[in-house]
Amino acid sequence: MAFDKPEYGGIEFCNGGIRHFNLRSGARVPYNGDQTVWKEGTELHLRIPAIDQKKLFGLLPGFLACLVIALIAQVVVKLAPTVGAALFAIGIGMFAGNTFLNRPAFDTGTKFSESRLLEYSIVLTGMTLDLNDMLGVGLGGIGYILCQMALTITAAYLIGRRLGFGKKFVLLMCAGNAVCGSSAIGTVAPIVKSDAKDKGISITIVNVTGTALMILLPVLTGLIYGHEVLHTSAMIGGTLQSIGQVIASAEIVGGPVIEMSTIFKIIRIIFLVLVALTFSKLDTEEGASLFASHPKNDVHVKARVPWFIIGFFIFSVVNSLQLIPAPASAAAKAVSSQFEIIALAAIGMRVKFADLLREGPRAMLYGGLVGCCQILFALALIFLFFR
Repeated sequence: MAFDKPEYGGIEFCNGGIRHFNLRSGARVPYNGDQTVWKEGTELHLRIPAIDQKKLFGLLPGFLACLVIALIAQVVVKLAPTVGAALFAIGIGMFAGNTFLNRPAFDTGTKFSESRLLEYSIVLTGMTLDLNDMLGVGLGGIGYILCQMALTITAAYLIGRRLGFGKKFVLLMCAGNAVCGSSAIGTVAPIVKSDAKDKGISITIVNVTGTALMILLPVLTGLIYGHEVLHTSAMIGGTLQSIGQVIASAEIVGGPVIEMSTIFKIIRIIFLVLVALTFSKLDTEEGASLFASHPKNDVHVKARVPWFIIGFFIFSVVNSLQLIPAPASAAAKAVSSQFEIIALAAIGMRVKFADLLREGPRAMLYGGLVGCCQILFALALIFLFFR
């Protein structure tokens, strides 16, 4: 491989990997992974990240299973187009994930498909949206989200304490239901110093509650709002726990509800930073008042806006400036749609009925009551903010 200034140095590929060499001396040494350095009379160092083959092969079984389920869902939907590929993907995924595909070998790939593919899909969605679409929610939309989050946190805390759950576990439930599911729980867990058991149970309950609401809300919004875009999107995007559940539920409705629901959900995710900072000021010790003065929290608050939200906004701005050609925007929409269906299949596969039975009736009652409160709050707030 040659360079414009061959007297400085070069690299070559061999069976043993990459070697760099000094063209003046002819000396060859193994590649050591340093960053690029051009220096006369010395070798060239070039950083080329290695591919973790073990990790890659670990992803394949679960990813391929989700891909096949997504393809089947898109074929089956032609027989019943009113149902939608999203619901078929989730349903087939739940069946497969609890029967013949209920094996640990699929876990890594389904987790990747559920999280990463959905994040890529959201970024690509930014290439199809205009800033005016996002501004369409207005200050009323932001006010609605803030009120919905505050009421959800309050209700989740009061219900949880009334049912006899510990303060730290209840705060995880507050964050998971109000903001963005397991991602919010993962952010808040070290802040409130919860243990692994509380974190695991709260993630399970929040995901199960969200899965149930994911199927219920399209029916409810159809009966109440006739699937009117703004009201339906506010209900779905302002209520459901994870962004995957929001997209899945919105896909059942279809049309512009998908984009608008995503915007409402993104607003909630942005406020995760505010929730994390607020929780860092609370006294999480049992027996003490939640707002009691306490020594300064020694836990560093690590909460930031996720990368895919930033990417979404950047592409939205670029698209608003009409810098993205129409064919590229159409391609992004098509790829994003496929990523969504694969991710929804993964969401279905990761819902384990055994987890529901293991947590017991009291924990499931807690999740159900919080979900009901979220719906009631959303109905009232939508009436107030979007009349």
